[in-house]
Amino acid sequence: MATSPVVLGIESSCDETGAGLVQDGRLLGHALSSSMEEHARYGGVVPEIAARAHVHALMPVVHQALENAQLTMGDIGAVAVTTGPGLSGALQVGLAGAKGLAYSLGLPLYGVHHLAGHVAADTLEHGPLPDPCVVLIVSGGHTSLLLVRDLVRDPIVHLGDTLDDAAGECFDKVARVFGLPYPGGPAIDRTARDGDPASVRFPRPLTGPRDARYAFSFSGLKTAAARWAEWHQAQGLDLPVADGAAALQEAVADVLTRKAVAACQEHQVDTLVVVGGVAANSRVRSLAEQRCQDKGITLRVPPLRLCTDNGAMIAAVGDLLVRSGAQPAPLDLSIDPSAPLEYAALTPLTTEPQAA
Repeated sequence: MATSPVVLGIESSCDETGAGLVQDGRLLGHALSSSMEEHARYGGVVPEIAARAHVHALMPVVHQALENAQLTMGDIGAVAVTTGPGLSGALQVGLAGAKGLAYSLGLPLYGVHHLAGHVAADTLEHGPLPDPCVVLIVSGGHTSLLLVRDLVRDPIVHLGDTLDDAAGECFDKVARVFGLPYPGGPAIDRTARDGDPASVRFPRPLTGPRDARYAFSFSGLKTAAARWAEWHQAQGLDLPVADGAAALQEAVADVLTRKAVAACQEHQVDTLVVVGGVAANSRVRSLAEQRCQDKGITLRVPPLRLCTDNGAMIAAVGDLLVRSGAQPAPLDLSIDPSAPLEYAALTPLTTEPQAA
């Protein structure tokens, strides 16, 4: 049986420039460049700095990925690129580079939804996704519970989404209040190791009997953590940062895993896939494993290197699109910084010509 072409995936939606090479569901090589240190002094990503960093890093990252895979430009058979959602300038850099490569090499081009890439990242470690499966996406800007069948052929069903701050945003904002460095997620995780998660009873948002069953809201939890820190300051007391970090992390992990396992049970799905940057959090992973084991649910989580943004995950979607026979995108493909997650592929909207 003939093998499918090697797909180059390019990711540039935020502060990481990634390139990956995938063929028949197998990761051949990938490389990553991050501008995170340049943003740390500002406590968050600065779009202009991110876009400039992508300009400098894009082609070196592509060449590094090829070198890691022991391939050349001539071995690439298709190009996939993140076209949304993300920072407008950052997405434009990645798309321009992908178009240039596709045009100059005479290759088909595919526009990929960033969040579908996170879902596909798991296939590079654990193989094809079960049909159906429940997917929990947890990242800096997104928290969603999805029902996924065929990732590239079927519409993606949203069981619930965040109503305000995503889990990663909550970590970042509370970390700043606690005096911890950016990015907040890893800092909270490290600090929580020395704390007692039961020391502070932070709220579990939207877990009451009348609340939306699968919706998320972490703005109130963020505020509760800030008020707790302010109370210590007003009393002239040292802030027990480790305890606060452990309690915050426990609250986030509790809400995420409780809702995800409930969704699996209600929809009679026996596989939960947890993806995105916050899937790297140690407590989210351990509590998900514990609760899935208790309910007889198979848990799939990508390795840490594939949880955060990377080009391999975009190549994985491109590989699935190629193998499914999907039509390539036209070279006038454009970005969509606020693209909703409906399908894995992103193509420009078409309109019928109006009558004269």
